[in-house]
Amino acid sequence: MSLPVLARELSHYLDSRVRGGLAGSGMGWSLVLGFGVAYAACYLSSIAKKPQLVAGSKSFCCFLKKYCPVVTETYYPTIWCWEGRAQTLLRPFITSKPQVQYRNELIKTTDGGQISLDWFDNNDSVRYPDDSTRPTILVLPGLTGTSKESYVLHMIQQSKKLGYRCVVFNNRGTAGEDLLTPRTYCAANTEDLEAVIHHVHNLHASAPLLAAGVSMGGMLLLNYLGKTGKETPLMAAAVFSPGWNIFASVESLEKRLNWFLFNYYLTTCLQSSISRHRKMLEKLFDLDLVMKAKTIREFDKQFTSVMFGYPTIEDYYEDASPYHKLKSVGIPLLCLNSVDDVFSPGHAVPVEMAKQNPNVAIVLTSCGGHIGFLEGMWPRNCTYMDRVFKQFVRAIFEHGKQIISM
Repeated sequence: MSLPVLARELSHYLDSRVRGGLAGSGMGWSLVLGFGVAYAACYLSSIAKKPQLVAGSKSFCCFLKKYCPVVTETYYPTIWCWEGRAQTLLRPFITSKPQVQYRNELIKTTDGGQISLDWFDNNDSVRYPDDSTRPTILVLPGLTGTSKESYVLHMIQQSKKLGYRCVVFNNRGTAGEDLLTPRTYCAANTEDLEAVIHHVHNLHASAPLLAAGVSMGGMLLLNYLGKTGKETPLMAAAVFSPGWNIFASVESLEKRLNWFLFNYYLTTCLQSSISRHRKMLEKLFDLDLVMKAKTIREFDKQFTSVMFGYPTIEDYYEDASPYHKLKSVGIPLLCLNSVDDVFSPGHAVPVEMAKQNPNVAIVLTSCGGHIGFLEGMWPRNCTYMDRVFKQFVRAIFEHGKQIISM
């Protein structure tokens, strides 16, 4: 997108909005157009940039450049909404929610609990009509997210176009199902994820399997990959806006503005998610104390760390932070983060560690916020994150074997 093209588009847009007003005078319109050109120049020189691509091996880097070229192209964030906090806040309201018909499945766990899986079987797939070999993507939503989140629905939509099957892993107690045991979930404990992966693989043993995690779902997936190495049914994985170092994340979220915009709201969401299971959970936890939490850190101190047996909140955060497990990842992994993500600050993204693992690549944009990555004048139908997801999963399913040969 050149400066004249952007200026012309902005000119038309402004003309439609201010016709008959300020534009009534030649001088007024000149001022508006001059401001628009100056803003466009600033946008193109300081905001729209190519992402930083860091890969641990030349072969993986070449593979991505050839089959997932979006990771090397200039990212043009929405011109009126490029700041990280704005992208994070507005994405849920701006982006569409494609209609997806799920098939729900409840699976039992070894401790007597249950996990809700939402399947998009894509039985109308023309490219992969054989159900037994249809490529499958396991999707892991964020902290309080479910299969209904807009970013999940967009992943399903992109996968549908490619002919793939998807299954969404809803964390315990988040998707309307009852808790059968006094246990929910956390970023460090991968037992439920392991059970789901093996369940999906056993159902479709001949189908290639890939996983994609978003935010906390990405953290959980990273911790699983760090634990299993090459011993996993997954052929590859992708994570979007994962938190790498929880200490850095909570420090960022506890800054005054970030607490007001994000931290307090998310804390109330966490409290709401467990309040509907009060009868089951109050047997072991002081929920009145948990409901007094004003930050995610306080919630984790009173509830999450206690539930999973950590002596202190620091012990839990250290174990749940996936940055120090990146070196153990044994399958192709693509990570997308933004420098201006207040949930996962740019300085905490383990760029240097990624360079030491030939299976890992990190794409780091200058803008995009947390699960934002809005682009275009009115970013309703597709985001930069959607395009990265689509190109990467297609590259893996269709050309994955070439990573080794490159």
